[in-house]
Amino acid sequence: MNVIDRAETAALLLNGERKRLLEELGEPESAAGLARRLGTSRQIVNYHLKELEKAGLIRLSEERRKGNCIERVMERAAVAYVIDPAVLGPLDADPAAVADKLSAAYLMAVAARSIRDVSRLSRQAAEARKILPTLTLETEVRFRNAGERDAFVRELTGCIAHLVEKYHAGAERSGRSFRFVTTAYPATGGKEKRDERG
Repeated sequence: MNVIDRAETAALLLNGERKRLLEELGEPESAAGLARRLGTSRQIVNYHLKELEKAGLIRLSEERRKGNCIERVMERAAVAYVIDPAVLGPLDADPAAVADKLSAAYLMAVAARSIRDVSRLSRQAAEARKILPTLTLETEVRFRNAGERDAFVRELTGCIAHLVEKYHAGAERSGRSFRFVTTAYPATGGKEKRDERG
């Protein structure tokens, strides 16, 4: 996963032609091969590839001799890319600025903060050659009715409150704080669609 934390790099990633090149570079390919596949000139493809390489979005896979020339074969630098919300600067979502804690706006602001925080912590861990301790729990629950959904939320909230009271060591100087985020929203069926495409 490559987290984009600079506005200039995000702009490169979102440029239509360059985004298409990134999509095509799921498998290593040369500028000439990409040009043939996309029906455009090798010079234009080469220009875009140089910009993507400078930004760290793609990397050299291999160099191979073709006649009197050396052909550079490029590949994506990551399987997937995520844009750090901090790229937006003052326009970045801030959970503290959302009054309604039960709103979709608040959930999105918290999710954006999570991406921003984990992005920064991941970079710091990589630089220190350490593993970042994280936990992700994901499941899907189908409720028979709204009453059961509300009962589930009350029970879950109670369980979490009990665990926090049991394990939170606020005065422990040698401890380390972790942020736990629990969210819920209607399932969209997006996972199944992605699986069918894959």
